[in-house]
Amino acid sequence: MEPDRLNSPTTFEMPLEVLGHELQFSQDPNSKHLGTTVWDASLVFVKFLERNCRKGRFSPAKLKGKRVLELGAGCGVSGFGMALLGCDVIVTDQKEVLPLLQRNVDRNISRIMQKNPESFGSIKVSELQWGDESHIKAVNPPFDYIIGTDVVYVEHLLEPLLQTILALSGPRTTILLGYEIRSTCVHEKMLQMWKKKFDVKTVSKSKMDETFQHPSIQLFIMGFKHSAECTGNSGQATAEKVDVETGVEDKSTEENVAVEGSSPVEENVEDHSKPIPQNAKLSEWEARRYGAMAARILRDVKIS
Repeated sequence: MEPDRLNSPTTFEMPLEVLGHELQFSQDPNSKHLGTTVWDASLVFVKFLERNCRKGRFSPAKLKGKRVLELGAGCGVSGFGMALLGCDVIVTDQKEVLPLLQRNVDRNISRIMQKNPESFGSIKVSELQWGDESHIKAVNPPFDYIIGTDVVYVEHLLEPLLQTILALSGPRTTILLGYEIRSTCVHEKMLQMWKKKFDVKTVSKSKMDETFQHPSIQLFIMGFKHSAECTGNSGQATAEKVDVETGVEDKSTEENVAVEGSSPVEENVEDHSKPIPQNAKLSEWEARRYGAMAARILRDVKIS
């Protein structure tokens, strides 16, 4: 992203309350890079943290001082969620996205520190091209947590993503990924690859924020399998659901989802979105979701 675009008319601020802090995220949807837009999965992720931070594994008491790396951080929303819970976070992306990401980090650190928060850890920016050994070495792995939102959207990126996660991880690393399903083909391939290395658990919708959720957006919590298990059910394209607070697992298979979105897709999938009632006032979240649906429809319409 060219530095002069930071103050161009195409760049605008998106306000977002995160864990009691009023943050502002600059974005530039008209740039050439997907990372300069706040994607909906990052909002679902950070609001999931907000809902589940009072006790358990996502409480500040458990997360304070944990090292976290965010892949494909974009505008930095998810990384700030972890930093506000006490983690020391490195948000990473491609070189072209870093000016906007650094701007968001600098501005929001200033906002947060004005309130003198007790639980805030730290957050800094680093370049990381997936698969680049020098970039990986520079961030000093392994990490306690690796996070990412909307980093899965085309099949050819699945292997570089997986290999980068492996290079950044230790045996006790937890991986938190959230994304919007835009292709069932990519989704199934992704799960098959992940389950060869990780125990893959899908967060139950009941544990997500009541407003910030959607059937096509899923959150996954993954940890490394024990070596004896790696030869087991690695080919199954299903994921267990996990109760975040109690750790009780639901052995039911992954639910079917409706797919929509404005990023590149490989196939069309039925959309189960509800119609908009007449004279209804949409929330900001609902407006975002209907906007995503409209973008998909416009993309699919061919005008002769």
